[in-house]
Amino acid sequence: PEDVQDVPFTVAIPSFVLSELNTAFQIGFLIALPFLVLDMVVSSILTSMSMITLPPVVISLPLKLMLFVIVDGWSLIISSVVQTYHV
Repeated sequence: PEDVQDVPFTVAIPSFVLSELNTAFQIGFLIALPFLVLDMVVSSILTSMSMITLPPVVISLPLKLMLFVIVDGWSLIISSVVQTYHV
């Protein structure tokens, strides 16, 4: 199509939804990866200290929240979502 008006809605809407899903999965992966590494580090430290009965979530959840706040997670998420819109 030579113009934006030539693209039918039956093509534009599904392509927009797929584009947003792709962006959401990329953002979700980039958020989950550091948290997964933090979980593995905390559990290996607790295991090496023979503190097997202490759940790693007790230690890692506050660390995850602090990490998210320190790197200003909400503004990073919002800015990356807004950057996907090409105006």
